[in-house]
Amino acid sequence: MKNQPKVLIYGYGNPGRQDDGLGIIFTEHIEEWIKNNKINNVSVDSNYQLNIEDADTISKFDIVIFVDATQENIEEFTISKVNPSPETEFTMHSVAPSLVLYLCNDIYKKIPDTYLLHIKGYEWNFMTKITDKALNNFQKAFEFITTKFLNEEYEF
Repeated sequence: MKNQPKVLIYGYGNPGRQDDGLGIIFTEHIEEWIKNNKINNVSVDSNYQLNIEDADTISKFDIVIFVDATQENIEEFTISKVNPSPETEFTMHSVAPSLVLYLCNDIYKKIPDTYLLHIKGYEWNFMTKITDKALNNFQKAFEFITTKFLNEEYEF
């Protein structure tokens, strides 16, 4: 049997801001998928935003997939490789995935294969209901991750 990499799927966003909750619902659904399929090498975590302490969390994994909603001009979703970077963004107290990865390498001397899954969102009002269009994008992203990416049928 092949040695399976330890995978972390880390969703973040604010479920009280409509489509900004896409990262959180992604982790909720992937957790159910993990249980139903008896997957033991994939773990799940979530938070409102990324923090510098997440460098410790990701240091324990071989592959990390950050999941977040985006307002960017994309189709349904995109997935891209994250490279370590010390660049900081001044947006409240959150940090970018690239900074978390940089800190992981700087502190723990480890760089897990790290990806950012952006799911297209449309509304950011103070409501908990995700829009139908965003849910459709979520379904496509979820299917991609569970049928292609985690089965190693996708190359960067």
